[in-house]
Amino acid sequence: MNNNANDRTRKIRLLLVDDEEGYVNILSKRLTRRNFEVSTALSGSEAIKILRGQDFDVAVLDLKMEDMDGIEVLKIFKKMAPEICVIMLTGHGSEQAARDGIAYGAFDYLTKPCELDELVEKIHEACRGGKSGD
Repeated sequence: MNNNANDRTRKIRLLLVDDEEGYVNILSKRLTRRNFEVSTALSGSEAIKILRGQDFDVAVLDLKMEDMDGIEVLKIFKKMAPEICVIMLTGHGSEQAARDGIAYGAFDYLTKPCELDELVEKIHEACRGGKSGD
C-alpha cells in the first residue's frame, strides 16, 4: 500500500438516493466509471436501512420522493452519521426547499437534471470539506 496516496486514489463511498429507478441506474453506472464506489437506494426508508450497515463519505439525496421527503431523510442521516456530506438534488422548482436542507446540514444542492461533471466536482468538494474557492 502506498501511504502517500492522495484522496483521489481511494474510491469515494457514495450513497445515491432517488425514487426514479432509471435515473438511479444510469447515474450509478456513470459515477462507477468515474471511480466512485456507489450504493443505491430507491426510497428514503431503503437509504436509512443501507446507512445503518455501511459507512459513506457522501450521499446524493433527491428532495422529492414518494415514501419520505428528502429533508426528513437528511435529518435522520445527520443523526445516524453526522460526518456524512449530503448533496440534495432538486427538481420541480423547489430550490427554496433545497436551501432549507442546507439549514439542516446538507453540504449543498444541485438542480436536476445536473451535468455529471458538476455533480462529480460537488462530490469532491464535499469530501474536501469545503465549497470551491477554499
